[in-house]
Amino acid sequence: MRHLNAIVALSLLSATLTGCGGGGSIGETGSTKDSSSPSTSLSTGVSSLDCDGSCLDQSTRLLSEEVREIISRVAEEAERRGRPGTVAVVDRVGNVLAVYSMSDARGLATISSSHSTGSPVLGGFESVNIIPSSMVAISKAITGAYLSTEGNAFSTRTASQIIQENFNPGETNQPSGPLFGVQFSQLPCSDLMQRYSGGSSLDQGPMRSPLGLSADPGGFPLYKNGTPVGGVGFIGDGNYGLDRDISGFDQDLDEVIALAGTIGYEAPKNRRADVITAGGKTLRYADVSESDLLSGATPAKSLQARIEAGEGRLLAVTGYYDAQGVRSGTAFGQPDSGIIPSKADFLQAEGEGLDAFILVDSNGQNRFPPRSASDSPGGDPENALQSAEVSTLLTQALKLANRSRAQIRRPFGSQARVTVSIVDTQGQILGIARSRDGPVFGIDVSLQKARTATFFSSSGQVLALSPADILRSLPKPQYLQPVADIERVELALADSLVPSLLESSPMVALSVSFDDYLRELQQFLGLPNALESGGEVAAFADRSGGNLSRPYYPDGVEANPNGPLSKPRGQWSVFSVGLQSDLIYNDLIHHVAHVALDGGIADVDLGCVGNTGFDPEALFLERIRVPQLANGIQIFPGSVPIFRGDVLVGGIGVSGDGVDQDDMIAFLAVHKAGEALDGRIQNAPIAIRADTIDLPNNLPRLRYVSCPQAPFLDSNEDNVCDGL
Repeated sequence: MRHLNAIVALSLLSATLTGCGGGGSIGETGSTKDSSSPSTSLSTGVSSLDCDGSCLDQSTRLLSEEVREIISRVAEEAERRGRPGTVAVVDRVGNVLAVYSMSDARGLATISSSHSTGSPVLGGFESVNIIPSSMVAISKAITGAYLSTEGNAFSTRTASQIIQENFNPGETNQPSGPLFGVQFSQLPCSDLMQRYSGGSSLDQGPMRSPLGLSADPGGFPLYKNGTPVGGVGFIGDGNYGLDRDISGFDQDLDEVIALAGTIGYEAPKNRRADVITAGGKTLRYADVSESDLLSGATPAKSLQARIEAGEGRLLAVTGYYDAQGVRSGTAFGQPDSGIIPSKADFLQAEGEGLDAFILVDSNGQNRFPPRSASDSPGGDPENALQSAEVSTLLTQALKLANRSRAQIRRPFGSQARVTVSIVDTQGQILGIARSRDGPVFGIDVSLQKARTATFFSSSGQVLALSPADILRSLPKPQYLQPVADIERVELALADSLVPSLLESSPMVALSVSFDDYLRELQQFLGLPNALESGGEVAAFADRSGGNLSRPYYPDGVEANPNGPLSKPRGQWSVFSVGLQSDLIYNDLIHHVAHVALDGGIADVDLGCVGNTGFDPEALFLERIRVPQLANGIQIFPGSVPIFRGDVLVGGIGVSGDGVDQDDMIAFLAVHKAGEALDGRIQNAPIAIRADTIDLPNNLPRLRYVSCPQAPFLDSNEDNVCDGL
């Protein structure tokens, strides 16, 4: 108990210190970036400019004076509504350009999915109430930026609609949202996402998000001349949640206040979510409009005047922003952004330019060029994927994307825009490439998908460390109950006050077992040795794993029990989904403590599992490295395992422009690469795919992939995946 009290003290001290960071100056930072670009007047906004991914250029970025204007607009709207809060602005690849905290803003937020239903959920991240508001504002802003492109503009309200257990939310007996599980991506522990290097310089993205992607209304993309240049996020209500019922229109103050920041930088109206459909249902962009704003066309006060008047301050956020000034953003597609057009020969197929993009480091070098694997699939290093095979897989995937009709982009008839990731059996990245204007969130997600399909698939070989062994070895997630006297915590400004809170505000560590998930999976499948060394042979695409991870099986049938990798009803929420969230729970709480303590404890390492959490001997001691799951798992469609004969050799993940398109591109890319390589690689043999497993109790079979019926822009082919 003594150790637990010490841990509690750390957590309470974390909350105490959240309001202590910050700065007062509003000086220019990143000025070298501005001086090298043409002078640009403040944006007047574009409501209907037709861009298809080609409108970006060197000058298409947020300038520091524009960031100041955006924050001033948000602060004025918040002031008029009596809702002080915290606002963040990021560029398109997630660099934090400014965080501003108004006087009397709440320093902490509570995670809750039940505020609109009155039915609290216990466990997972639910009710954790020591989350710094700055982390929430940044996550909202990054979500608006990462989900949006020149072909679609999505907000955090859009995210809320597409991640819940029913689509649409509130409609019973409907399948889950198309991006179910995407909230646990872009994680601060991801080995792919970049980290703030400190100081005024900007970093090559994509940058990590403090809490993953957000579903809490109050985050929007920002546009200039039809091109997304970043995002804005605001929190003032102290609740980090979502909209559980979209049958009506809300007047969410966080959302309307954040909307004020988009004036002059609004998304084109013909690209917003509310003109885009998925599954025959129209998406939501905002429940408020510009006519709802109380603030005028021009901010009454500049940001500098507000700071000088003591109305707020720039707020330092450890690991994200140093509060030494307002920064200008990077221009997407330029080297500073970390995402540039590829001129490499390996992405030129048959003389055809694929218009591919790659991720680059600070020296402009490709971070993930095609390379050969170093594993030994089936015990034979000769089975390892070779660089030429990786190159062929990437090429075939991008060719397919360029031919495919986009699902969630405008104008109609646009090409699909995606990111493609290839991994070996150990989860090591063998290559990543992108289509033009693919959404940024798809980079991390495509890698999650590739790793997930590979981790859960098996060709029956004897392994020194099987997926089952890995799951059994992982430390349990240590759930935290909410601090009861959070108001006193926010007011506490000295260490001496923390002990007095321990008696009235205990935090108790709860736990679940990964071995339980494994046993339930094996029982559900009727395969007692699934995932074991030398166990049953089975190939799982992400669509299959997603079926297993839904709160109902089959998906959406509410009279039925949950899938074996999901929490059961009453315990399930978007913040406590099951295996996906439990795997990364300790790391995310660790990162919250790191930020709240202003770096007083070390940050999370690269890798999202294996953290002991609140360990009795050492806080957040990371004992296990699992490269197979180093950025977490993903549970919506878009990946397949790759085989050489009957031996598993890796996986491919695709993400960006509709889950059926993602499925098709991943599946057909492996098939077409196999044809181009004289059959040296293939999709999983049909006989071992997840959709051939006879589940006990006469349950419907899992699904493997689902491809659009007539998906191509250049032909009338249909049923393109059948029989392959």
